[in-house]
Amino acid sequence: MSTPISVQQTSTANVLRQFYALTKPRVVQLIVFCALIGMVLAVPGLPSWADVQRAVLACIGIWLVAGAAAAFNCLVEKGIDAKMKRTAWRPTARGELSDRQALVFSALLCAAGSALLWFTVNPLTMWLTFATFVGYAVIYTVILKPLTPQNIVIGGASGAMPPVLGWAAMTGSLDPGAWILFLIIFLWTPPHFWALALYRVEDYRKAGLPMLPVTHGNEFTRLQVLLYTFILFAACLMPFIYGMSGWLYLAVAVAVSAGFTGYAFALWRNYSDTLARKTFRFSLIHLSVLFLALLVDHYLH
Repeated sequence: MSTPISVQQTSTANVLRQFYALTKPRVVQLIVFCALIGMVLAVPGLPSWADVQRAVLACIGIWLVAGAAAAFNCLVEKGIDAKMKRTAWRPTARGELSDRQALVFSALLCAAGSALLWFTVNPLTMWLTFATFVGYAVIYTVILKPLTPQNIVIGGASGAMPPVLGWAAMTGSLDPGAWILFLIIFLWTPPHFWALALYRVEDYRKAGLPMLPVTHGNEFTRLQVLLYTFILFAACLMPFIYGMSGWLYLAVAVAVSAGFTGYAFALWRNYSDTLARKTFRFSLIHLSVLFLALLVDHYLH
């Protein structure tokens, strides 16, 4: 009698894991982390208990809507995902979840997250988060990604919104500090994704996606990565210049930005897939450490 129940439990757990995989957990965790940084920086000094409660609810709401956008992306790109080694494992690409299941799941997450933000945070955060969902799931995924090699540059605006969402959640307004954080992520996105595209170029070519290495070649893409890291370096200094942070942040920003630029320079001079992969991985370290430094510096500055 216990065997069928055990099999059913295993099957249910497997389905739940598949739905969870649709939300792209690692990506969403970074999104929520960046939103949390925006929340912290928007509140002077130590947060009150009411601030903490609002931040927790906002993080949950943003997580739900971001997960909905990721699930919708998996649905729209299931054919492309199936052709690429990096994404072929996704449940929609493998046919483990139907289109209807993915669509309903995405809609439920989006509705739940939007309602939570509207009723427990503020309408501005809800509308900004929903606009980000539309920007990523529809404008970027459906329109920009398959049509232009500048997809990452233009579509990066959606990916740069999390700190703005966090700031709006705590203040109900959009101040210059929020847009400085936006600018940093916006400029970070192209070199981050192009480093990935360089060593995954054959996957993108097979999938028919006009990523920059496919349309303009390896050498041109490497130059763009390097140039963007120069501009990003300057943007990373803006929190200190604007007075949002102190010397601790400045030291960390200079160190990690110099590291990113160093990787980009080495990649430009002498390409290898291994170095492109290291550059991509360091870009993740760069953004995480940069924002962590902002968080720590906020309470020391």
